[in-house]
Amino acid sequence: MTERLAQITYEALAPEVRPLADDILKVSSAALGGPYNALLRSPDMARRCFDLLDYLRFKTSVNKRLNEFAILIQARVSNAQYEWWAHEPIARRAGLSDAVMNDLRECRRPAAMADDERLVYDFCVQLSLNHRVPDALWQQALATLGEQSVIDLTVLSGTYVMVSMLLNATQVGIPGGGAAPLAELDPVQIRQRLLA
Repeated sequence: MTERLAQITYEALAPEVRPLADDILKVSSAALGGPYNALLRSPDMARRCFDLLDYLRFKTSVNKRLNEFAILIQARVSNAQYEWWAHEPIARRAGLSDAVMNDLRECRRPAAMADDERLVYDFCVQLSLNHRVPDALWQQALATLGEQSVIDLTVLSGTYVMVSMLLNATQVGIPGGGAAPLAELDPVQIRQRLLA
């Protein structure tokens, strides 16, 4: 798979876009790579996306471990190789277990989830694959996480659909040519396995 966009360089950016690039460089482990390489081609949208991603990654009301788990769920649903590669180590540092990540990587419902992880898994998988959340699950999420966190989690899931689509459409690969961390599965297989 060949990346569809040449890597943008800081020096090639218009002077008025460089402050945004500076903000990206403060938080991005991939410098101006990953989704930012594509987003910077539309600077006004890139600024808005960056501000939303900054909130969802660093200022959200959702616990960091659960937040990163939700991002990995979306990466698995979307076969988003770069997204998984970038967020697996962050999730590990946030306390998500290797057992949970290994099952999810293999497109299996994780067996060793804590109660809050099970809730986030069910919520995000239902939302991502069925585009709805059953009433009982919605009420459980509200009671456990609170309204703000449920809304933040919902927006996080939708935003990482956008990030996954951007990464997949532009065929962003793993830096250094590393092996893909996810088996490429068709949507029917993903749906059957994750909803099992």
